[in-house]
Amino acid sequence: KELVEENQSNIYVQRNNTPAFISLSDDLKAKGVILTDIFTASREHADLMKKYFMTDGVKVDEHKLTALHAALMNGGVFVYVPKDVVIEEPLQVLFLHDDAQASLFNHVIVVAEANSSVTYVENYLSTVEEAAGQANIIAEVFTGDNAKVIYGAVDVLAKGFTTYVNRRGIAGLNSRIEWALGLMNDSDTISENITHLVGNGSSSDLKTVVVGRGSQKQNFTSEIVHWGLDTDAFILKHGVMKESSSSIFNGIGRIAKGATRSNAVQESRILMLSEKARGDANPILLIDEDDVTAGHAASVGRVDPLQLFYLMSRGISKQEAERLVIHGFLAPVVSKLPIEGVKKQLTEVIERKVR
Repeated sequence: KELVEENQSNIYVQRNNTPAFISLSDDLKAKGVILTDIFTASREHADLMKKYFMTDGVKVDEHKLTALHAALMNGGVFVYVPKDVVIEEPLQVLFLHDDAQASLFNHVIVVAEANSSVTYVENYLSTVEEAAGQANIIAEVFTGDNAKVIYGAVDVLAKGFTTYVNRRGIAGLNSRIEWALGLMNDSDTISENITHLVGNGSSSDLKTVVVGRGSQKQNFTSEIVHWGLDTDAFILKHGVMKESSSSIFNGIGRIAKGATRSNAVQESRILMLSEKARGDANPILLIDEDDVTAGHAASVGRVDPLQLFYLMSRGISKQEAERLVIHGFLAPVVSKLPIEGVKKQLTEVIERKVR
């Protein structure tokens, strides 16, 4: 219930690998909007699928994990917004995982044609404590000229999964892709988020929040590639590592030759709450053009004992003090997320993970 907004009329629910529920308003249907499962899309919208499925975004032969995904795909969703259609309310997708043996090979495609706009919100939720399968998830986002997509996600997959998530964006002329990601899996995870700013004047904003706990190992790569003129990008990532968890944050701003007047900025912060926790932040700038602006900031550190001492001296327990420090550390990112529903969901998930 807490993952589905009240009065939500545009929603798709998938249980494990099976479509369970779908609803799209008559108004959006009349405008040509498509919200359907990936296999129905391949039958009923073959031309669109052929155009967008693993062609200009994620390639089948990109590496072994993408090839495996293409071979074993067993779920996913297709969203299409025609030219000049602006959708005010978010489209919401819930991927519910309640079978410990089920593997998830979901593929998501979100297309916003010229002058259109859509907010897409997805949630991955495991209701089992431990899983035995794999999660290999790919999402491809395409924006036409002057279009905008806000893509929000809260991932909460169970311990025991081996998880690979690849979210890719291709931005057209003067278009924008915003990412608001809460990566809260309890599984070992490899996550890639790469946006290509192809069109002149295109832009992207990526905000990511991570909490690691237990002995999980995670690797996060966030990259925005500037191809067009006057492109703009900002990456903001904050992560908290508890217990003996470890993570690597790779932040890459790449400006190609000819992408003049581009702007690439990134910030990564990792907070470690125990002696066994490990976090590495790798800010990378790859610049092949002179007339650009680029910058990065990164920090990795342990929780300040003076902060804990101050809080505990006011009668607050150590556990509660750590909880307050974590919320304060993540708040600069959470508060800036562009989707209110994602803010609420993420705050609740963080609360559960830091108790």
